[in-house]
Amino acid sequence: MNPPSRILPIIVFSQFCCTSLWFAGNAVMPNLLFDFSLAPTALGSLTSAVQFGFIIGTLVFAILSIADRFSPSKVFFFCAMIGAAFNLGAVWEGNTLWSLISFRFATGFFLAGIYPVGMKIASDYFEKGLGKSLGFLVGALVLGTAFPHLLKQITQNIDWHLVIYITSALASIGGILLLVLVPDGPFQKRSSKPNFSAFFQVFKKKEFRASAFGYFGHMWELYAFWAFAPVVLISYQELHSIAEFNIPLLSFIIIGIGSLSCIAGGYISEIYGPKKTAGTFLFLSGLCCVISPLIFFYAPVEIFIVFLIFWGIVVIADSPLFSTLVATHAPAEAKGTALTIVNSIGFTVTIISIQLLNILRLEINPVFLYVILAIGPLLGLLGLFKNNQPFPLGKD
Repeated sequence: MNPPSRILPIIVFSQFCCTSLWFAGNAVMPNLLFDFSLAPTALGSLTSAVQFGFIIGTLVFAILSIADRFSPSKVFFFCAMIGAAFNLGAVWEGNTLWSLISFRFATGFFLAGIYPVGMKIASDYFEKGLGKSLGFLVGALVLGTAFPHLLKQITQNIDWHLVIYITSALASIGGILLLVLVPDGPFQKRSSKPNFSAFFQVFKKKEFRASAFGYFGHMWELYAFWAFAPVVLISYQELHSIAEFNIPLLSFIIIGIGSLSCIAGGYISEIYGPKKTAGTFLFLSGLCCVISPLIFFYAPVEIFIVFLIFWGIVVIADSPLFSTLVATHAPAEAKGTALTIVNSIGFTVTIISIQLLNILRLEINPVFLYVILAIGPLLGLLGLFKNNQPFPLGKD
């Protein structure tokens, strides 16, 4: 029996609304730096605070099996409302670097009840065609992540506080819609008590490990690429002495275009299978890391922008496919916990890569920063296809 037609659009829209909290701070970062007299390195600290909050949140949610023991829709709602409240903390006039880090950490903590729980809700409704469904869902995450940059562009002549107010309002709306219109799915299997061993047991399965390691390699690259896209645009601008880029708009396009590639990747995986499709996208994004200095140094501005947009397409297209593989190879009664564990470890990886780039940007020419990110796709491909044949496109 097919789920009601409203289910996927509501999950997708709610995910978009709530994940706009993620990079809300990055979209108004110049204003935060100026208004609260912060050093330039605060960019990495505030971005990592959200990631670290998400990591701790997913760790707590996984250990307590929150997504498998309670109604996922209610968990999503409460986390959306609390996350929206902490996001508003950025507008407090008495903020310091540490208070801003605390607010962003708390926002990230409750995003742990939104992103992986949203995927859990989708997997409870769509056993067949999960890759396609998660393509729409992660596409919503990407658009939500990029949206604050567009909002900043639209409201650039308006008080920056408006960006924070709007993203918090959207998150509240998304939480309410999902609670009211998306009941628990027909394929949900609820655990009666915390399963502390699930944290380790899920990794005993070979196919699960391969999927998870591919995802970890992907995450090494993804959020660092997104976080430092404005930095690279500014560096290219300075290197080539060209007229100023519209940084917020270009950042939105480079990140937001990935929402379409997530959806397209879901459909492609229906033909070729999620594993080989994910591997192909991971290979292409790793190749972008390797050749990036040549593009940054020698490409004319048109080629440079097209290159970053192409990179924005391939860097995220594999994400819903890795989540599909993880959900497929996880035990049904621990699916929510498995998705949360993998997210927790994956976002731990993002903190390391973001902080590494944050340090190196002061030591080396920023155009070389992205080469370091090639480590992730390389190790991810090795983990995904270890003891397997090479990955030409073909059905898994």
